[in-house]
Amino acid sequence: MSPSKIGKGVGIAIAAPGGYALDEAALARGIARMEAQGSVVHNYYEPERKFQRFGGTDEGRLAQLNAAAADPDVQIVMALRGSYGISRILPQIDFQAMADSGKLFVGYSDFTAFHMGLMQATGRLSFAGPMICDDFIRDEPVDYTLDQMWDCLRGPTHTVRGTATGNPAADVQGTLWGGNLAMLVHLLGTPYFAQIDGGILFVEDINEHPYRIERMLLQLLHAGVLHRQKALVLGDISGYRLAAFDNGYDFDAMLAYIRGRLPIPVLTGLPFGHIKERCTLPFGAQGHLVADADGFTLTASGYPTLAL
Repeated sequence: MSPSKIGKGVGIAIAAPGGYALDEAALARGIARMEAQGSVVHNYYEPERKFQRFGGTDEGRLAQLNAAAADPDVQIVMALRGSYGISRILPQIDFQAMADSGKLFVGYSDFTAFHMGLMQATGRLSFAGPMICDDFIRDEPVDYTLDQMWDCLRGPTHTVRGTATGNPAADVQGTLWGGNLAMLVHLLGTPYFAQIDGGILFVEDINEHPYRIERMLLQLLHAGVLHRQKALVLGDISGYRLAAFDNGYDFDAMLAYIRGRLPIPVLTGLPFGHIKERCTLPFGAQGHLVADADGFTLTASGYPTLAL
């Protein structure tokens, strides 16, 4: 990682609102790596307190989040990992206190529920970006992923380039929002679903067959969400298995069908999802998307940044 990108002296709090660390030795190495880069780590996750598949009991995980947000020496609160768990504590999260803390909350996957709840309750922006596991504990850190985080958090603007063939031309502006598709659909009809009009929606998912992706997108369409957006941008969708009885129905077939049904441009090629090289996107920022047949540029602005 380039020395100019390291957040020297930045306080980073670790909280586990979802799953627990699967490799405690790797976690220790990841924390040491962050500290060696100049960050001051405040770890509120205690491995011995993990409960079932979670990073603690519901009360314990909520306490971690609250303590991280209240720590005056912390600027960034980063999720330990995703998996599952935030849904169980959504009603107990004091989103106004989270917003008032001024912290920059970072995570993706299951953490999508936090982004959505925070935006809906307070209008406060957060960041769909890396987590301690697995991004900081890899044997070989991925420069693109970590550079993206620091570039985005430092601002004042942030640009992501996506490459893919066959995308429709587009030049739209709107609120940038999204995350894990299953989590977004899971929140439909709840008090935690952010009502965003004229947005640029980005989604990703893993271990979901293309027909499930189609089904979830159709649910967003039938619920009136997609009609209110300017564009839909697909990140990484992988980890599924096709079967003989799919009979030619694959991701490309699903994509063609969705493009034929949606009243907005649908793009592919966003480097976001359960992949090693992942961009960071400010949830709730103003986005400008310019696309042609070879790819697109997505620029974000108007979001809170790291005070150095």
